[in-house]
Amino acid sequence: MENRPSPLKLIALLVLALAGAGAGFWWLKIHDFSVRVSIDEGVNLLRDAGPLVFFTAMAVLPAVGAPMSFFYLTAGSAFTAQLGLAGVLVGAGLAIVVNLTLTYWLARYGLRPWLERMISRSKYKIPVVAAEEQAEITVLLRITPGPPYFLQSYLLGLAEVRFGTYLWISWVISIVYGTGFIIFGDAILHGKGKVAFLGLSMLVAVALGVHLLRKHYGKKGT
Repeated sequence: MENRPSPLKLIALLVLALAGAGAGFWWLKIHDFSVRVSIDEGVNLLRDAGPLVFFTAMAVLPAVGAPMSFFYLTAGSAFTAQLGLAGVLVGAGLAIVVNLTLTYWLARYGLRPWLERMISRSKYKIPVVAAEEQAEITVLLRITPGPPYFLQSYLLGLAEVRFGTYLWISWVISIVYGTGFIIFGDAILHGKGKVAFLGLSMLVAVALGVHLLRKHYGKKGT
């Protein structure tokens, strides 16, 4: 029989959580905290650091777990005025290539002995993917919600998916997602309603495409 917490404990935990949230909002209010101002200040810091520093960070930090979505949402706001939207997309595209290459190398070569030792101590095994299934597995992993971006890359590297297959599929899916987020993030922070709608429409279209792909592969598996 499962040990479930009693209703009184659940209520107490809920009350504590609400009290903590209330205290947090009260602290932010008395200190005149503004989410919009904080975002603007963060974007200004990135802009002051320059596009080279930003896109280098975008290439390297997601390999150790930093969310790629943060860079997508701030790149346009920070550098569209300086580089233009096309320049931002080129910078993001190059950063994604470097990130994918770095993560693949770490998983397949640089950190492989250490990762193998860690995995051997668990109940999991390094996946083995047949050559004819590598493209399909790469697509499925990239469009499946849940696993973080960097973890997807590590899994594909550990599975020894061919680098060319891994790179071009991962890059296409990433840049399509990234373009929608870059346009949407820039438009939201600058109050561009029509452009924000365009970015959101791209993300909806991508989500629909992902749904159809998953449905397609699901039928193939039955």
